[in-house]
Amino acid sequence: MPHLDVSVIGELNLDLIMNGLPQQLVLEREHLAKDLSITLGSSSAIFAHNLALLGNKVGFSSCIGSDPFGEICLKRLGESGVELSRVRRLPGKTTGLTVILPQRKQRFILTYPGTMYDLTERELELSYLFSAKHLHVSSYFLQKGIRPHLIEIYRKAKEAGLSTSLDTNDDPEDRWSGDIQLLFKYVDILLPNEREACKLAQTTDVERAAHVLSQKVPILVIKRGSQGAMVLANKEKFSGFPPVVDMADPIGAGDTFDAGFVHQYIRGAKIEDCLRFANMVGALSVTRAGGTEAFRDVQHREGFIRKNWSAGGPPGRTSLGGSR
Repeated sequence: MPHLDVSVIGELNLDLIMNGLPQQLVLEREHLAKDLSITLGSSSAIFAHNLALLGNKVGFSSCIGSDPFGEICLKRLGESGVELSRVRRLPGKTTGLTVILPQRKQRFILTYPGTMYDLTERELELSYLFSAKHLHVSSYFLQKGIRPHLIEIYRKAKEAGLSTSLDTNDDPEDRWSGDIQLLFKYVDILLPNEREACKLAQTTDVERAAHVLSQKVPILVIKRGSQGAMVLANKEKFSGFPPVVDMADPIGAGDTFDAGFVHQYIRGAKIEDCLRFANMVGALSVTRAGGTEAFRDVQHREGFIRKNWSAGGPPGRTSLGGSR
């Protein structure tokens, strides 16, 4: 039997969120924020943290530096119950850091990669990774050290009987290398947002992107923020919307959506239930500042899920016809 429910390979850093800044930032001026939040950041860590608090055994493979930021990351992630024995500390290195400056409905995201690029196949223990039911990777384009080996890792994961998922996240260099297309052969669930899907499919039309990418993976999930999400699987299209909430900020909503979808998927749930649960926990995540804070509040988390999981009906379903 697998030791873990889900193995996660990814980056680990803190988020510094400065709210209440002027809408227009001017060079050489000192701008004052009204609020500062320091939370666990990085797509991979937010996914793992929230997935663990949903009741899953999650193992995390990553690198941190020999600095206080890394220790804070480990403490925050460990408090969720994530298994951390395969997080490597690299002497003399600095853990990554992201500074987020929200601006109305948009935000500036400034990231120092730090040890993100230092994670290579040497830091991974395949027997540990494959002791899980499922393998997940976030932030494909930030994983420069491990990226050349992901095709082989995913191939071996499939041979070992694991299901797999991938959230590419943004490409900071805006190149969207074609190498990722080779990885799709071994991906069961692809989880881009609308912009990422269009970039991956080299189109500006999300419906066209959905058609192109759904030919490459068994389950395609496209996240569209307040417009909900769509899933293309088994010649059918499913759509659903999150419950309406008062939003504190959207940081980590997509990663939490991923966690909710995988949480249901590895339990054999129907696609429509995976989607509805993912939309629900994604909405939960935006009710607190930072991608993990809503989950760290036990009463808030459990009350929200109890109320909203029993409420709403199933997502819409449409037959796509044709063949894959």
